[in-house]
Amino acid sequence: MKAIENTSIAERFAEIRGVTMKLIEPLETEDFIIQSHEDVSPAKWHIAHTTWFFERMILKEFKSNYEEFNPAFDFLFNSYYNTIGPYQPRHQRGVLSRPTVDQVIEYRKYVDQQVYNLLDESASETKKEIEALLYMGLQHEQQHQELILMDIKYNFFVNPLLPTYAQTKKRTLSKTQESQFVEYDGGLVEIGHDGDGFAFDNESPRHKVWLEPFKLATKPVTNGEFLEFINSGGYEKPEYWLSDGWSIVKEHNWKAPLYWLKDTEEKWQIFTLAGIQDLELDEPVSHVSFYEADAFSRWKGKRLPTEAEWEYASQSVAIRGNTMDDGVYHPVASSEDLQSSSLSKMFGDVWEWTASAYSPYPGSKPLEGALGEYNAKFMCNQMILRGGSCATPVDHIRKTYRNFFPPEKRWQFSGFRLAEDQS
Repeated sequence: MKAIENTSIAERFAEIRGVTMKLIEPLETEDFIIQSHEDVSPAKWHIAHTTWFFERMILKEFKSNYEEFNPAFDFLFNSYYNTIGPYQPRHQRGVLSRPTVDQVIEYRKYVDQQVYNLLDESASETKKEIEALLYMGLQHEQQHQELILMDIKYNFFVNPLLPTYAQTKKRTLSKTQESQFVEYDGGLVEIGHDGDGFAFDNESPRHKVWLEPFKLATKPVTNGEFLEFINSGGYEKPEYWLSDGWSIVKEHNWKAPLYWLKDTEEKWQIFTLAGIQDLELDEPVSHVSFYEADAFSRWKGKRLPTEAEWEYASQSVAIRGNTMDDGVYHPVASSEDLQSSSLSKMFGDVWEWTASAYSPYPGSKPLEGALGEYNAKFMCNQMILRGGSCATPVDHIRKTYRNFFPPEKRWQFSGFRLAEDQS
């Protein structure tokens, strides 16, 4: 993608909206309405909801005499904004055979043109506010680009045919070096967004945190390492599991990460957006829950890093890696010649679980109005992940970015790296 600094908001809008449409190109009409789980939204709903965001949060607020494409869409495609009004229940998004896919795409085109018109018509005193909201809407759309890939993958996985989304770029199969640990002295450090450039409200304010001396693994845990946990009976030994995690393992009969399968010869394979592949042992393990990451850490005699430790360590690492822009849509083994003391794969490949619960930073204040519901109201019963994944747009990633999911969820591209206290 283009450098943000050299791109007008209209160009940026066209670019990101265009990426979403490219992501849905491999889909057949039938693929757009499937909702195989309450966590998974149909692709049609994603492309409509991201459009609704621009219509409801910007056009209806700033464009005089704006005519809605369809007033019913305010109910159908609102996600969770109670201050705006009632909405289609999340678990029933898959019953919406109408509007059709074609009608939703027309809706996108209509709203896009109205946004361009608004930018042309806006007075200077409101244009800055409009552009700030547009940029937030584009960040929101990039979140849904990752969700589209996550949800398509799950919807295809539960289909007995195990269909292929697309023939993606080939994975890197080079061997990953053995993980080492980097030592950090800790002390009084600062984390959080410094106010330069865009950030969500949950990333602020920047504040001080005390860290005890710690060590952080140079790379995420791999499939091969996690397979050792499986073969040692890790899923059968309650001593490694948090109580809630053990209940989930027993309830759902977990034996391996999501998308792991065995062929007729009992050889491990993995379902990807490019179809069934052999399990590559040197790739970062993905689609594990917080509970699985925590249990593996205990089994190894280690722990997960806190989000403050993770962010502090990441400050010396460049934001680069295997992201959505690479078109692989799957974690890959490292092809870099790294020193043993270098942190690898901090960004891209897999979101990394931390030991930190999702809660507000000291002095944090939600946004005013409906957008105050964007992040703050979810600060309960969720755990923080850091870094970005193979399905995250590269220019959506920040070192201060706080992703969050309930601890039992694993359909997202989630992995982890180990940490430990310095003795």
